[in-house]
Amino acid sequence: MLDPFGPPPAWLRDFVEPYALSLNSPTLPEHIHEVFFAFAFYQFIHSFLSPWLSPILFPKHYPKLNARTRLNWDIHVVSLVQSVLINVAALWIMFVDTERGQMSTGERVFGYTGACGLIQALAVGYFIYDLIVSILHVNMFGIGLLFHAVSALWVFSLGFRPFVNYYAPVFILYELSSPFLNIHWFLDKIEMTGSRTQWYNGMLLLSVFFCCRLVWGTWQSIMVYLDMWSALQQTWSAASSPLQTPVSVNANVFRPDSGNMCIDESCARANAEIARFKNFTATGVPTWLVVTYVTSNLILNFLNYFWFSKMVETVLKRFRTPASSTGPGQKEKDQDGIVKEKLRENIPQDVILEAAAKLEEQEGGRGELGLTPEQISSAIDAGLGEELRRRRAELVAKVPLPGS
Repeated sequence: MLDPFGPPPAWLRDFVEPYALSLNSPTLPEHIHEVFFAFAFYQFIHSFLSPWLSPILFPKHYPKLNARTRLNWDIHVVSLVQSVLINVAALWIMFVDTERGQMSTGERVFGYTGACGLIQALAVGYFIYDLIVSILHVNMFGIGLLFHAVSALWVFSLGFRPFVNYYAPVFILYELSSPFLNIHWFLDKIEMTGSRTQWYNGMLLLSVFFCCRLVWGTWQSIMVYLDMWSALQQTWSAASSPLQTPVSVNANVFRPDSGNMCIDESCARANAEIARFKNFTATGVPTWLVVTYVTSNLILNFLNYFWFSKMVETVLKRFRTPASSTGPGQKEKDQDGIVKEKLRENIPQDVILEAAAKLEEQEGGRGELGLTPEQISSAIDAGLGEELRRRRAELVAKVPLPGS
């Protein structure tokens, strides 16, 4: 599928091309206008649209936010818009890009389509914005988010070699859970913590996170590992050739009959585009590139499993009941147990909200730094603590003082 937005102006492509070639990114000049547009669009939302529109939509909440929380709000607005737009674009391309769907194993590593290049450009534009924000506010967000921005920008920039261009929309779908994560954050800020709306959103957040990151993400990671292993074998085979001139891997990668069944020029161009940059991939894929990509992917998958394990731990913790014991203070413990049991009627809602809050905390959702986990617990938990304190006060009031 050709790039729906078309090529950039000739002057812009000619200006960028020497720098792109020096960085081994020959497809970047074809999408540089989309990178610039995406960055400018997200920066516009951050600097102008959100500060202007948010007070209109939320007049009781946004104007009362302090400077730090207001900055966080604007960043979450950008994240929400970006995650929705790029997920819709990725799903659309995966369904309509027939040339992409017909790629062979080698073409999934070395091939190229303009539509997948568009997804890479939109992602790179956002991660440039994210990198700038992380640098400017590193004292607020920490070094961890800065490293995350650098890593994400690096991984998606590799696609401009081209390298695993096919998988650009595949791994963007990790972000399917991001809209729900942002909505969870906004509901806290507009005083809807613990509401039914936040509970339903939390259910969707945890379900989508599990499906798109653990199930879909693991499966697609295995697929890309197998494709890259095949590409490495082809590269090593070509490098070990007894001929003095390196053997091209293109004969074993690109199908020479691509486009023969087309009935119009657009189809023929789209099929021919798959092998458009074969001169840059003729020598195969460097081993260091595969190692870098696999390492980054493994780290990301590990974090996804780690975050989900923390959510499961949070859920299980709510259902664990401490063993009974005897001795001094048992009466007060029993009294606390009665309170907990009464409030446990709402535990399905408690569990979803607390697990969603844990995911936001673990995933580094640019929360309010300087707050401990106890300080960002749900309103339901806060109500539980308040009720326990009140009951303890009543018990103390009933105990007669010495000499009275």
